[in-house]
Amino acid sequence: MTTPEAFVFDPEVESSRRHLRLILGALMLTMLLAALDQTIVSTALPTITSDLGGLNELSWVVTAYLLASTASTPIWGKISDLYGRKLMLQTSIVVFVLGSVLAGASQNMAQLIGTRALQGIGGGGLMVLVMAVIADLIPPRERGRYAGLFGAVFGISSVVGPLLGGWFTQHLSWRWIFYVNVPLGIAAFVVLGAVLHLPVKHEKKPIDWLGSALLVASVTMLLLVTVWGGHQYDWLSAQILGLGIGGVLIAVWFVLHELRIDEPIVPMTLFSNKVFRVSSMIGFIIGFAMFGSIVYLSIYFQVVRGSTPTEAGLMLLPLMVGVLLTSILSGQLITKMGRYKIFPVIGTALATVGLYLMSHMGVDSPYWFSAIAMFVLGAGLGNVMQVLVLAVQNTVAPQQMGAATSGSTFFRSIGGSFGTAFFGAVWTARLASELSSVFPNGGGGGDVTSSINNITSLPPAIQEQVLGAFARAMDTTFLVAVPFMAVGFVLALLLPEVRLRTHQDMAHVLADDAAIPLPMMD
Repeated sequence: MTTPEAFVFDPEVESSRRHLRLILGALMLTMLLAALDQTIVSTALPTITSDLGGLNELSWVVTAYLLASTASTPIWGKISDLYGRKLMLQTSIVVFVLGSVLAGASQNMAQLIGTRALQGIGGGGLMVLVMAVIADLIPPRERGRYAGLFGAVFGISSVVGPLLGGWFTQHLSWRWIFYVNVPLGIAAFVVLGAVLHLPVKHEKKPIDWLGSALLVASVTMLLLVTVWGGHQYDWLSAQILGLGIGGVLIAVWFVLHELRIDEPIVPMTLFSNKVFRVSSMIGFIIGFAMFGSIVYLSIYFQVVRGSTPTEAGLMLLPLMVGVLLTSILSGQLITKMGRYKIFPVIGTALATVGLYLMSHMGVDSPYWFSAIAMFVLGAGLGNVMQVLVLAVQNTVAPQQMGAATSGSTFFRSIGGSFGTAFFGAVWTARLASELSSVFPNGGGGGDVTSSINNITSLPPAIQEQVLGAFARAMDTTFLVAVPFMAVGFVLALLLPEVRLRTHQDMAHVLADDAAIPLPMMD
């Protein structure tokens, strides 16, 4: 039994509408905090790694965040089901801001990677809990409209993030890309505390800490296979085989453990839901191809095209505009039509075409070609990301809303973790192969590419060859992503179409608990 606080969602009462708008504003601010961090770092990565270490460790700055975020996402979702959304959401903000402060103060790559992981733990709760709160308050049929607005927040942050990242890096310091999270985090914490009033659950249940540990261990070991395989260790080495076998065995142990306990971190019953199964697979593919390839766009513009960090951020605008426009449009159309399947189908098709076009970007490619390729990719992604979560939330019980939302987000995040590591390995291997022809005797190719300044200081003839090697390595990376996204298109065709509910189950659960009559929204 739950005891509601001051607010119960009632769409027919004007005060409730005003209260809802305040809550949505606070949630958008929290979403901005999470989304901005995912984009503001991108344009600064080459400068950060040149300052603290080398480009060869670039993928770990992203991978550490994604790994921690991925592993913690199901935990945040499940704990919020047990102990309430508001407390967990505010806690995740505190962890995220603390990680941001420490990341900005990092003095070497080891410190930066570690503090990015702490950021990731907090970030794992931000987005999933925002989406879970929305699901608590808004019925699925109407949620499309609001999902579009939150997609717009993500799109806006995607536009502003690279620009801020480039501006801070060029005119102040890359450290400010982390410090900027502090005022945003404080504002989100305070506003949520003032306006978000959700039920406080008095029935405390045990947290599945063993399951959480097994999940983290399995994900970490399997990710290290993709990070180290073929680069630091041979694919058939004892280290890689040991990590792979160990990761799979722990994953099996995790599943068996979750089947036996009363409050699992990831309820296995969710997988009996076809919408959840298919959406999770599509989400994995989207995360794999999206995070794994987009991170290298900034390198392309800064290294191959010779752009400043700010210019590189501006050059990414077509991608972000594509995400912004289609996320808003798809949300509005879903509310109007009551159907969602067509959008992931269109989105994965567009994303496949966009990645293929990006695989043809070279040293001398005109910017208009790159802009078209990025816009097509962004338009595809905007049609998919928010829709998958909506489809899942539409088919689960309110008591599993947090676990289902975090589970859906988990597979997209783990796809991003594996994708970043996998494409990093592809890019590194292809770059090494290309540079071997430029430096046939191994004459310092690795030292040359460890810094942008080293590349620009090369003699013009050799510099041209090095830039060509970078461009061809990136083309290969984008091309490898194409078949993965094509698989996502096939899966989207298999996604079941379930009629979107026009009432909000959670609102009625809260009203029943409080013995308050609540009108239907049909």
